[in-house]
Amino acid sequence: MSTNESPEEPGGAGRPPEPPKSPESPKSPEPQPSPESLRPPQSPEPPQSPQPSQLSEPSQTPEPSEPAKEAPGQPEETGRQRLAAGLWPPRVSRAQLIVALLLFVLGLGLAIQVRSNSDSSALRGARQEDLVRILDELDGRTKRLEDEKQQLEDQRKELENSSNQAEEARKQTVEKERQLGILAGTVAAQGPGITLKITDPTGQVQSDQLLDTLQELRAAGAEAIQINGVRIVAGSYFSDENGGVAIDGKKITQPYEFKVIGKPQDLEPALNIPGGVVQTLEKEQATVAVTRSAKIVVDALRAAKQPDYARSSS
Repeated sequence: MSTNESPEEPGGAGRPPEPPKSPESPKSPEPQPSPESLRPPQSPEPPQSPQPSQLSEPSQTPEPSEPAKEAPGQPEETGRQRLAAGLWPPRVSRAQLIVALLLFVLGLGLAIQVRSNSDSSALRGARQEDLVRILDELDGRTKRLEDEKQQLEDQRKELENSSNQAEEARKQTVEKERQLGILAGTVAAQGPGITLKITDPTGQVQSDQLLDTLQELRAAGAEAIQINGVRIVAGSYFSDENGGVAIDGKKITQPYEFKVIGKPQDLEPALNIPGGVVQTLEKEQATVAVTRSAKIVVDALRAAKQPDYARSSS
């Protein structure tokens, strides 16, 4: 037996030995389909609702864990501190900012309106008698200003329509001089008006009360006034004298008699208003008598005084 034909030892060098073949197992017979598998598939049954016994049992929820205990060194926050922490810093949206701005503007406008109303209502705290007197004075002044305006307009029309403007101007100058003479007390005057007589048996009426009476008559539209033979002009003044009153340095005694030219329907009510001249004098135990007349003559005259410095500008 030659060397090259020697069989290879198992485990030697060369091909690994082939694994031994397992004996063939007998083929198992194929499984026959059972009758149940040949049935058509049934739809899945709906889930069954839990039985009442199951519902009665409460579901077990996890118990809340206990809050962590604060460290012993930190104090517990109070309600006020929690409220302050929730309010600050503020969380302001754009809409809230616009609404706040509009409310601020509205409040500012209301404040200005209230302040203007309070400034314009200075007479709110005045007495009823004072309000009535002020209203009468305003009505009288308005009426006089309207009359004066109408007269000036008539004069202007006459000057424009007159064929002889120089003659018309001269007539108006003479009429103006007469009017100024009445106001200055240099010429006599007559017209409708009233007579006011004040009897003071106790001597309580003083110069300031007579001055108030004069101012009331002027406010009611008096155009010419004479008191006990003394002509009243723009520069007249009153002072107390022993046993009486002095007007422009000339002493007069009671009874004090006022002769006033003006509209009687305005003069008499101005004296008799509540809290007016008549009631004030009657509180001093004086007797006041007012008489209307269709013709009052004011004939006391004042000497024309030449001004020292004033000169006509025309």
